[in-house]
Amino acid sequence: MNTPGASQGQPASELISRRIAELGDWRGDTLGRMRKLVKEADPDIVEEWKWMGTPTWSHDGIICTGESYKHVVKLTFAKGASLQDPARLFNSSLDGNTRRAIDIHEGEAVDEAAFKALVRQAVALNSAGKSKPSKNAKS
Repeated sequence: MNTPGASQGQPASELISRRIAELGDWRGDTLGRMRKLVKEADPDIVEEWKWMGTPTWSHDGIICTGESYKHVVKLTFAKGASLQDPARLFNSSLDGNTRRAIDIHEGEAVDEAAFKALVRQAVALNSAGKSKPSKNAKS
């Protein structure tokens, strides 16, 4: 039986590292840099490997996915439409009611502080939706 977020018995973190190395170009560098920022923003983030090979970061639910295409690295925030984005990092999937994405092209820089703020907001949003015991519950 496979564990969640793993493939063929390998931890998701190893699969993500392998994907970054296999890309071997600016896309791998970009995905690796964004992965580092996600982990800095939330040290408790859980790395998962979903949908036959999509790096996914979760904390009380999916925060974002990291996909690589020929001309773009795409970071899709599962609940991005509910997040404040004063730095206007979201530049893709803007018409949806739930998700929002950041497309990063070769040579583009991302405002690291603003990106980390989005990750932290997403974690807070997921955590707020978690069922919590009532104040009157006995321990």
